[in-house]
Amino acid sequence: MCASSRLLLVAIFSLALLDRAVFAHTPEQPPHQSYSEGDLKLESGDVIKDFSISYVTHGKLNEKKTNAILMTSSIAGNHHRIDFLIGPGKALDTNKYFIIATDAIGNGLSTSPSNSKTQHGTAFPHFVIRDMVESQYRLVKEKFGITHLLAVSGASMGGMQTLQWGVSHPDMMSALIALTPMARTPAWSIAVNEATRKALTADAAYNGGEYTAQPEKGWRAWVDVLLTLATRTPDGLKAEYPKGLDAINWIKGFEDTWLKGGFDANNWIWQTWAYDRHDVGTTPGFNGDTIKAIESIKAKAILMNAPGDLYNPTAEAADDAKHIRGAQYVVIPSLQGHFAASPAKTADVEFMNKKIAEFLDVVTNNGKSLQ
Repeated sequence: MCASSRLLLVAIFSLALLDRAVFAHTPEQPPHQSYSEGDLKLESGDVIKDFSISYVTHGKLNEKKTNAILMTSSIAGNHHRIDFLIGPGKALDTNKYFIIATDAIGNGLSTSPSNSKTQHGTAFPHFVIRDMVESQYRLVKEKFGITHLLAVSGASMGGMQTLQWGVSHPDMMSALIALTPMARTPAWSIAVNEATRKALTADAAYNGGEYTAQPEKGWRAWVDVLLTLATRTPDGLKAEYPKGLDAINWIKGFEDTWLKGGFDANNWIWQTWAYDRHDVGTTPGFNGDTIKAIESIKAKAILMNAPGDLYNPTAEAADDAKHIRGAQYVVIPSLQGHFAASPAKTADVEFMNKKIAEFLDVVTNNGKSLQ
């Protein structure tokens, strides 16, 4: 396999964006599990009928239930999203911690427009990130009987959910691990999402959301907007492709690989609707005051991102960290922008694992608080 092909496969995996058919579990991987929550009442007052949340677990929950870390998934991502941090000897060490890796509403594994039997496709209600958090909260409390998490973690939209957890349930966790997060979605990110939605809906095959096959032309344009522009950087691509025209074949290969994954167009559109409306300040009790909401976070927090993030602009996490008491803000020394919070580059992975492991050592007093 050539170097560019290997990079492409790592890139696809790094966002954990492909569906279950591509990410078939090998025997050593934990199996998919599903917890039925019945009807999930949304913040809007609408209801997702017969809602089930998909998840996997890593490690073992200790007797006192003090070692649980909740993982939240990215937009169009799944429970594999931060696998590069999970495992023996990694930051989320499965010899120490019990990881509950969840799938967000609308990702095709948990109940979504694509798989709902009673509210299929465009009949599926709109939801927000706080609804994702509520579905996870019910899983943690009802399924596992956990009343306090060691940490909540996630990248991209997972990082956004992580901050929302800190606001919605400030006493529920000891720590927050937020990669490429934002407390409120800015105009730039919304503009990127709008471009991706239009890429899909402009394809005649989309057919107002009543498609019989995925809109291939729309998805190809989507890849170009999101995965090769908004989540990469000029310096990163220049380093990968000093002969600039080589990037065209790379983009084509990226499109082809993405299409094999079969992610659903309505799922993407519904999740972007939630992404666009993310603002911890609109949490009940804060009257739209984002800073007041961020300042209410009680957990120890580490926020990490890289220079040049064009999807979740770098300055957002830096500004958010200033308003969380005692928060660490760590810059990943990477050219990869939004893509830095992924397994794409070994140096980035080693850096993130080191910093997060050190952070958790402080949070747990070198493991003493878990005993």
